[in-house]
Amino acid sequence: MRVLSIASTGMMAQQLNVEVISNNIANINTTAFKRGRAEFQDLMYQSERRQGSQSTDAGTIIPTGIEVGLGVRPGAVNRINTTGNLTSTGNELDLAIEGRGYFNIRMPAGETAYTRAGGFKLSPEGTIVTSDGHPVLPEVTVPQGTREIAVNSSGEVQAFVDGQTRPRVLGQLVMTVFVNESGLEAMGDNLYRSTPASGEPQDGTGGQAGFGTIRQKYLESSNVNVVQEITELISAQRAYEMNAKVVEAGDQMASTLSNMR
Repeated sequence: MRVLSIASTGMMAQQLNVEVISNNIANINTTAFKRGRAEFQDLMYQSERRQGSQSTDAGTIIPTGIEVGLGVRPGAVNRINTTGNLTSTGNELDLAIEGRGYFNIRMPAGETAYTRAGGFKLSPEGTIVTSDGHPVLPEVTVPQGTREIAVNSSGEVQAFVDGQTRPRVLGQLVMTVFVNESGLEAMGDNLYRSTPASGEPQDGTGGQAGFGTIRQKYLESSNVNVVQEITELISAQRAYEMNAKVVEAGDQMASTLSNMR
């Protein structure tokens, strides 16, 4: 009976759906986290009576035919890249991107990773780094005696140093955009890497055409909506239960056939 295998694909699909939703809820307080959405596709069909074929020698055409679907499969887990709410922190090294763009991060192997989580820190040498100590590119080093750091909307970093009346320009943060942000590969630790699906990285500065602006002393919140996630969780649970009922019904039908004498 095909009903058992068809219903089992539905149960596995909803299991994946619940896993995606649970990951969204788990990261509700993760800085700049982007929620995922499971997407599904129907499987191939078995044709028992092909539409368009001739039903008689007189040339009569079958209008609809009989096609039986074989279930469902996961098609993608799409990342929703809408900007989360900006939260004021008062920390001068907290930077949020309002609009499109990613900060550039140098990894230990030399590759460039990308992030929107701008909760930066200072290394022992005064370099601006991530929470894991990876330098932000281009590297900016804050000199000794700095009493205040200022980052404008384009990403220019300035330092107010003791004994100096004018701010010192330390560097310019670069932002990167991609044609297909959903094609970026998630590395964990709020980091992404480019892939052939994301397109080539395009560098620029805040405020340029196609680039967002930088807000100092703000962090971007997760774009997870609790009410939406709970609603989708209930829907996925009900869909799983209905597929389980189909398995149970198919088992009862098979039991009835096997007990016939």
